Amino acid sequence: MKDLKHLYYFEKLLDEANNELVREAQKEGRICVGNVCSLVPEVLLDLPGTFTVRLRAPRTGSMEMGTYYLTSFLCEYSRALLERALEGGYQFLDCLIAPDACSMINRAVENMELLKTMTKEKFFYRNMEIPMKADDNGLSVYVSECRSKILEPLHEIYGIDTSEEALLTAVENHNKVCKLITEIGEFRKEENPRITGYEYHMITLASYVCPKDLLVEKLEETLEELKTREPDSKKQYRAKVVMAGSEIDDVDMIKLVEESGALVVADRFCFGALPGREEIPLNHKEDIVTQVCRHYMYASQCARYMNKEKIQGRQIYVDQLAREYHADGIIYQQMKFCDYWAYERMVCSHVLREDYGYPVLSVDRPYAVGASGQLRTRVQAFVESIEIKKIQKNRGGVK
Repeated sequence: MKDLKHLYYFEKLLDEANNELVREAQKEGRICVGNVCSLVPEVLLDLPGTFTVRLRAPRTGSMEMGTYYLTSFLCEYSRALLERALEGGYQFLDCLIAPDACSMINRAVENMELLKTMTKEKFFYRNMEIPMKADDNGLSVYVSECRSKILEPLHEIYGIDTSEEALLTAVENHNKVCKLITEIGEFRKEENPRITGYEYHMITLASYVCPKDLLVEKLEETLEELKTREPDSKKQYRAKVVMAGSEIDDVDMIKLVEESGALVVADRFCFGALPGREEIPLNHKEDIVTQVCRHYMYASQCARYMNKEKIQGRQIYVDQLAREYHADGIIYQQMKFCDYWAYERMVCSHVLREDYGYPVLSVDRPYAVGASGQLRTRVQAFVESIEIKKIQKNRGGVK
């Protein structure tokens, strides 16, 4: 297929954390709010006068200092973030909101604060308590934490408008971007999709690490371009897969999978679109913060939620994605040393294979995949196994 017009633009935005659009927004006097987890309601960080950036560490190499402070038994995402902070790579931030979600991210952010990695005069950290069960009690805690750890300090320290009108504007702007990304994602359901998983991941990831309003024009143009884009006459892939599991912000991961013959047609991971880029419905009966928190709590597919409905729901959700996007198999991945997703990957890989009948590749991986020969070999072997099963199934049908 012909390259998307703005593909190189999106790729360049992901080359560094302090990218072109971040700098443009800060020149306008907007406050940059850092966040590190999907459990922090992103839309509440995108108020009029603010914008949010999901922290990542592009082009990660050595993590010696991060490992020194966090040890080699913590996930590489947390170590990479601390390493980049010690290098001064997040000096553009005006504050950092982190959840009390996993001990590894907690320790990374705690060390950022103890080691005084941020030097702006008004810079502040806030750590949110996040419920582990999605119910009314959890929602009450969630709402209280969002008010006290996000809205109040933004208003008191930076004078940000946190009124219902401002929150409504934030949700409307968020929904506009989500609607565009969702419509772009619909093309992935086609028999011969006109957009690759790599291209879609670039677009989605950019919406997490840039001021969203500054991306709208490029997203609208990309959507219009896709409406008339012709896919290759001959399929360039050998199997379609759903990518599920823990945090992925390394674009090389999706590229490696697709170069190995598996087209990624749906994603269920942090920094992804399913969930993450669905519109947030609002009513006129409740305050907006409560509605936003309820949406994030019940839409979330995070492995940290431990109530039975959530655990079973995560398996059902991946099955629904596989059927809706016509996937031939599932790649369930987990970043090394991630406690929550290590357990989740083990259980879900078994359930999706034995109870739902999907071919499943279960892998743990480093934060920065690069050109991992071992992972490439495993994906190639997985694709071949899917092809063999198809052949066997067809032969059985003939008989």
